[in-house]
Amino acid sequence: MLRRSDWLDKARPDQTPPIGDWTTWLILAGRGWGKTRTGAEDAAWHGVANPGWRIAICAPTAADARDTCVEGNSGLLSCLPRGMVRTWNRSLGELILTNETRYKLFSADEPDRFRGPQHNRAWCDELAAWKYPDAWDQLQFGMRLGDHPQVVVTTTPRPTPMIRTLIKADTTIITRGSTFDNAANLAPSALAELRKRYDGTRLGRQELHAELLDDLPGALWTRDSITLGTMPEMQRIVVGVDPSGASGQGDGDDIGIVIAGKGVDGRFYVIEDATCNMGPAGWGRRATERYAYHQADCIVAEKNYGGAMVESVIRTADRNAKVKMVTASRGKAVRAEPIAALYEQGRVTHARGLDALEDQMMQFTLTGYMGEGSPDRVDALVWALTELLSGKMRTGSSQELFL
Repeated sequence: MLRRSDWLDKARPDQTPPIGDWTTWLILAGRGWGKTRTGAEDAAWHGVANPGWRIAICAPTAADARDTCVEGNSGLLSCLPRGMVRTWNRSLGELILTNETRYKLFSADEPDRFRGPQHNRAWCDELAAWKYPDAWDQLQFGMRLGDHPQVVVTTTPRPTPMIRTLIKADTTIITRGSTFDNAANLAPSALAELRKRYDGTRLGRQELHAELLDDLPGALWTRDSITLGTMPEMQRIVVGVDPSGASGQGDGDDIGIVIAGKGVDGRFYVIEDATCNMGPAGWGRRATERYAYHQADCIVAEKNYGGAMVESVIRTADRNAKVKMVTASRGKAVRAEPIAALYEQGRVTHARGLDALEDQMMQFTLTGYMGEGSPDRVDALVWALTELLSGKMRTGSSQELFL
């Protein structure tokens, strides 16, 4: 147990499991605080000390779980005592100790994989970045082995519904910390650069000081204005597309693709965010696939980037798709105001799992977008809801509208 002893000698008090009858230990901390090491040490200790246990290692993607949580510099393999590992099957995502404890890796991108397996303990890394809330729900159904199953969550904070719910739960113990708590183990030059670039900024408050940032002053949308619910039968469905000036595939802004509808009840519904970072062939195929899947009335695409090229990309993917090209003749905030008003009136409902879109909405103010990059998802949302608000599409497969 030498490695455990070494860790306890140098770990800060806030990096050791809290005392008490808790179900979830929620660690909200900045980059470099030591979240991965803390989660890995906890999983290693409980696996070694409890023969035959089943422990889940969960991360936003399968690669995150394998490369960071297990094989990373601060991962599980670096924390386990030598000789305790019987097998590590990276393709199956299974690690077995000599005492029959089994670790199983899970990707939050695949919620259905959480169905069935049972666990004594779980480590969930970067929960605020999980795409599907259902992954967390399905994990909870499997926490049923032993006397008191517990979950350790290590994440940089974002005000997602999952994080908010955990913070409010009576069974959650919360540890908060900043990047600079771990200054003794980080390069002084890197810390100095981080302070210089991000201290005092909204991004720095979140990523370095681990503040859970709520509504931005002057934002067009607030968290309270977003209602979550189920999707009813729709009168109309449209696909909003906000093309990027770049070619895609990681070299520029995303291509916003948002599907929205008007229900038979007269309310507006945001059904799906299919935003991607692909080249023209890829995003054209993605947009038309969602158009066909949802049996949408039309695709509404901004013309400013690429003009006829944008429509050509869509028609190459599906020559029968109905397309309405829109020209952005006014500023983003001016176009977004009528849509934000719909939210204030309580007339819009979101499907669950639209966290990335909602995060962009929270950073959209009357003076512009305060986040990084372009508000591609919000632009696509505005185009889609503006079309639904304006009424039925006029006769013809392609129309142009100035907004």
